[in-house]
Parts: sequence; C-alpha cells; structure tokens
Amino acid sequence: MDDMTKARQLSPLTLAFLGDAVFELHVRERLAEKGSAPVGALHRRAVNVVCAKAQSVAAELLLPLLTEEELTIYKRGRNSHSSVPKNADPSEYRSATGLEALFGYLHLCGDRQREAELFETVWKEIGE
Repeated sequence: MDDMTKARQLSPLTLAFLGDAVFELHVRERLAEKGSAPVGALHRRAVNVVCAKAQSVAAELLLPLLTEEELTIYKRGRNSHSSVPKNADPSEYRSATGLEALFGYLHLCGDRQREAELFETVWKEIGE
C-alpha cells in the first residue's frame, strides 16, 4: 500500500491532528528564519497565525488553488464531527480543521513540495 492510500484511510481528525503540527512547524520555521527574538514574542506571533481564525482565512485563500483530491480531503476535515472549543467560532474552527487535515494528508503522502507551495501562499497573505 502506498503512502497516499494509507493517508486516505486515516480519519480526517487524525489527519488534522498531524496537520496542526505540520502547519505550526512551517510557521515556526519562518519566524526563526527572521533571526533570534524573545521566545514569548515568537510564541505570540506563531499563535496569531495558527489560531482557528487565521487558519480559516488561510483555507479561504487556498480553496481556489486546490486539486480535486485536496479539496476532498479539506472537506472531509471541515465536515468531521468534533467538539468546538467555547471560545472559537464553529465555522472558523471547522474550516481550520479542514486546512489542518489537508496539511496532514500532504505530509503523509510525502508531497513536501505541494505542502511548501500552499504554505507559501498562506504566508504571503497572513504571515508577518
């Protein structure tokens, strides 16, 4: 079984679990590339990009660029049944979960080039 088939068989919330870390790693790498800064400041900057609201904006930016397969994965994540934190907007949270599922899927498939390409699009719009 190839990596893509294995990734497709995982639940969307499992993909989102991994994708949350993948997306945050991209953000942290970008922030670190800018040079040393106080850790608290770096953390605040990262949180501004990895929060549900910002990830929802990121998803909207990427939707027109997604392949049919990527869109299917995004929708599986967005439509998955999970509890939404009290302080989060349900629509934004679900959209963010879809984005995370997409990044988890791309990572598991080993498509680092596409992962980086999509992240670059997001970073240009909502990064620092």
